[in-house]
Amino acid sequence: MMGDFHREAIVDEKTTVSRRRFVGGVATAVGVLSFKPSIDLWAQQSQQPQGGAARVRPSLDEYDSYAKLSFNENPYGPPDSVMKAMTKAFKYANRYGYPDGGITEEIAKLHGVKTENILLGAGSGEILDVAGTTFCENGKKVVGVEPSYSQVYQHATSVRGDAITVPLLADYRQDIPALIRVTKKHYRDVGFIYLCNPNNPTGRIVTKSEVKQLLDGIPEDVPVLIDEAYHHFVDNSDYATSVPYVLEGRPVIVTRTFSKIAALAGMRLGYAVAPRELIQKMRPYSMGSINAVVKWGGVAALQDTESQAKVKKVTIELRQQTIAYLKTLGYESIPSDTNFFMVHLKRPVQPVIAAFQKKGVLVGRPFPPMLEHLRVSIGNPDEMQRFNAAFKDVMGAASGGSGNGGR
Repeated sequence: MMGDFHREAIVDEKTTVSRRRFVGGVATAVGVLSFKPSIDLWAQQSQQPQGGAARVRPSLDEYDSYAKLSFNENPYGPPDSVMKAMTKAFKYANRYGYPDGGITEEIAKLHGVKTENILLGAGSGEILDVAGTTFCENGKKVVGVEPSYSQVYQHATSVRGDAITVPLLADYRQDIPALIRVTKKHYRDVGFIYLCNPNNPTGRIVTKSEVKQLLDGIPEDVPVLIDEAYHHFVDNSDYATSVPYVLEGRPVIVTRTFSKIAALAGMRLGYAVAPRELIQKMRPYSMGSINAVVKWGGVAALQDTESQAKVKKVTIELRQQTIAYLKTLGYESIPSDTNFFMVHLKRPVQPVIAAFQKKGVLVGRPFPPMLEHLRVSIGNPDEMQRFNAAFKDVMGAASGGSGNGGR
């Protein structure tokens, strides 16, 4: 489980590098180079075996015993309103042409668009794959930053496309001028731009002025996919959803998911909001595999804004408390507007991940090239107490910290 990670060198804006996988240390090349992480350590063991290997899953007792702070999930589960709606919908389990609760209409109403502007997916992950298939055929490229949600780049490669990535700024924000520059330079080869806002794994937002700067600075026909999976956790006046750009008719695709604040990660529901022309291009690649139960649950989730507000409030409070505690031990964290954050360990992250699992705490995988940072999802209060205790045991106090213990 703790073996070496495969890392993938990508074309930069100055140097053409053949795509190849290698194991071990960091590769060096001229200009900007991006490293693709493999799948999550826990997922590699329990969800997504490679090379045809048999799936290895933990026992129920083992799974339930962990503090699960690795996948940025809502630890509280769906509220009663959503559970009741899904339970009621089970009566359609034996039907094909079942009533779906009006999920598409409800989403369109929320965003002030028409149903023709909505595309449903089995989680927003399917929408990201659909976009990659649609816009990265025939060697087209996706442009984005690294690290970010790497599934987008991996899928582009799988459909014979490619990725051009630029590094984050020194403060871990996305480099908008660099994205504009790279897009203009490779304009004829760019299929779309990917912007995760807030970004995963750093938790940092792209401000509303920066989004406008990007859209105004690139050729007007280049699609921009703005992934708003963590939109609901943001409490920052400099941030805004990008849906209004869809209403303006710009080639913007905004994706949302029910896997985070709505607590439906295991049920799989997400969607895209985009101009009709882009939805029509994407729709043929959509699987249409969403089940009846989650459609009804999705409608209830959209309507239950009170429950989501409570989750947001407690999540922000726990995030702030945890970051403050780690600071007393001498460890700084990247400012976050999401239900996760990254803390700088000042040592390689991979052995630390294994040490946490031995203590019953699952944390995020490595995110090259940020290999001394640990991503931590915000769990419930008990899980965060377990994380704090495990962190102190595993890491001790850093130089200058006030906590007990050492390294």
